[in-house]
Amino acid sequence: MKYKVLLIDDEPSALEGMQLWIDWEELGFELCGTCGNGREGLRLMKLLEPDLVITDVNMPLMNGLEMIEAWQEQDAGRPKFVILSGYSEFEYARTAISYGISHYLLKPVFPEEAAEELREIHQELEQEANRRMIHEIASEEEAVALIRGLLYGKKADPELQELLDRLPGFQGVSIWNLCLIQTVPELYAELRGRAAALLAAYPAMVMMDLEAGILGIVYGMPADRPEGGTIEEGLNILRQEYGSGQIYMAIGAPENSLPGIAESYRSAKEALQHFFYNPEYAGILAYRGIQGHSFSYHYDHIRLMDALLDSVNLLDADGYRRALEEADRSFRAQQVAPEVVRKIVIHLMYRITELAPGAEDGGGEQGTAGSGIAEIQQAMMPLDELLSRLLMCGEMAIDLLMREQNQKSHGIVQEINEYIGAHFQESLSIQKLAEVFFLHPVYLGQLLIKKNGMTFNEQLHHLRIQEAAVLLRGSKLKLSEIAERVGYVNYGQFLKRFEKEMHMGPNEYRHAKF
Repeated sequence: MKYKVLLIDDEPSALEGMQLWIDWEELGFELCGTCGNGREGLRLMKLLEPDLVITDVNMPLMNGLEMIEAWQEQDAGRPKFVILSGYSEFEYARTAISYGISHYLLKPVFPEEAAEELREIHQELEQEANRRMIHEIASEEEAVALIRGLLYGKKADPELQELLDRLPGFQGVSIWNLCLIQTVPELYAELRGRAAALLAAYPAMVMMDLEAGILGIVYGMPADRPEGGTIEEGLNILRQEYGSGQIYMAIGAPENSLPGIAESYRSAKEALQHFFYNPEYAGILAYRGIQGHSFSYHYDHIRLMDALLDSVNLLDADGYRRALEEADRSFRAQQVAPEVVRKIVIHLMYRITELAPGAEDGGGEQGTAGSGIAEIQQAMMPLDELLSRLLMCGEMAIDLLMREQNQKSHGIVQEINEYIGAHFQESLSIQKLAEVFFLHPVYLGQLLIKKNGMTFNEQLHHLRIQEAAVLLRGSKLKLSEIAERVGYVNYGQFLKRFEKEMHMGPNEYRHAKF
């Protein structure tokens, strides 16, 4: 870091010599000005704000010691002083020590001697700068903690104003406001760093991490600059760099005192909510732009929930999508408050997950709500994304339930087939079978066709004729006896069915050579 140096001496040759013979840049300094007396020195110190002043003692109008005394009466801080004196003026240097000045150079100034002294001074300036930075950081962190307390409703701490008075740039602030910035979790750290860099030049500003991954920027401004000036320029650059859809930014209503910043916070949060229905908005939403556009906190969600849950139970994916489209239209038409919509969506996802465990997070651990619901609870998602999550949850539930039904139907068909195989000789009907397995006869009939590739009657006759064929080849029973044994009461029906399936009559089949 380079430090600014002001040279004060009434001898032009001495000034010229110090400018030419000392390698200021190599030593970490830069010359910011020169003058020939203490009175002009005071003026230039106020104007140029040097870090180091090298001054002669004996000068016209005001000597060096008088200048230092006058400066310290009005400002005991920067700069650091070095006294130039000759051997005959050594007592002046001793007097300067009483002013807290520990560095002096004897005239004539030798470059090597001056360089050694300046290196020591540079090190001291570095240490002082580090101490100031650490102190400012500690003071700023303490101020941030106190201001955050104000946002959450705590009373103003008298210590806060003292802290702000010690921080650079906070003097003369008469209007306060707050900007909220929200982004996706993976961008938060990067965005915070970029915001700090863009707004570093703005004096009265503190940044803080708020709930739900929201970055808060509390800033002050003079009364004659109510729109924020430089800080809003920096915020607009940030908005342009990240683009719509990646970050949402909202500014609250300005307050005349820092203790009232909680109201700015409330109004900024309200403005931020309006991105819910318009996430592609490319600017910064200010509370003054949305003031009066309130949300509705009343919504008849029962009808929506019934339509969606009924669609899941009926495995009606098209009906589910239509119900969500209707929900989208009604939410927008009524401008339902984002937190109300979010609660409805979360409740629906839990209900759907109860119907089909694993639907909410794509088939995760059964019986638990996965990361999807947790993410919705922790972040502000726009309406489009919320309903997209709900759509995926419902479609996954319908898919899981359909697969589960198919698995169950496969198992029950096997049981039904085994039952038919054990009882086909009896007077068996689809109605009786439905009673045994507690299924609707129509559903049972369709299920058997789907799984077996034939109707119940076709399956029943097939089993009976196959059993009759075995008896014809392995017994001497009469045809009427075989017909009765395999389940036919009507002998004519037996003959007809046998010929249809075996392509020959029972007697021909018995005597045929295979």
